[in-house]
Amino acid sequence: MKVSDILRVKGNTLFTVTPDQPLADAITVMAENDIGSLVVMEHGDLAGMLTFREVMQAVVRNKGSVGSMMVRSVMDDHPLTCTPGTEMDEVRRMMLERHARYMPVMSARTLMGVISFYDVAKAVVDSQDFENRMLKAYIRDWPAEAGSDETASRA
Repeated sequence: MKVSDILRVKGNTLFTVTPDQPLADAITVMAENDIGSLVVMEHGDLAGMLTFREVMQAVVRNKGSVGSMMVRSVMDDHPLTCTPGTEMDEVRRMMLERHARYMPVMSARTLMGVISFYDVAKAVVDSQDFENRMLKAYIRDWPAEAGSDETASRA
């Protein structure tokens, strides 16, 4: 399974901010859309990632206030990224190593989407569920062996 499989199911709604927007505005976008991250774009390029984690750390550093902070002062300016062709096992490994909950998906310099740790976990569970159903169907439809009691009783 690849990242492109998750993006196909997830859809392509993206929420972005610029580095020079007030942090308060970014927090409002996150709250209104019930999302945990925003991609920070500048002049059409990925500039960083703003997640709930960075917001909370900034609020704590500023003694409970957002104040006049800008997105640039809070964002992760070197976010972990992947491509649509990245395998899910690699994405899981990368996210676990860096404790990343969100990852922009880039095709060259074009933002294709964002996947979350939840998206990855759901894809893995769905894949395992499908495989489990297929194995159960295979076992249920297992052909009777020649010479077994069932075959002998039909003769």
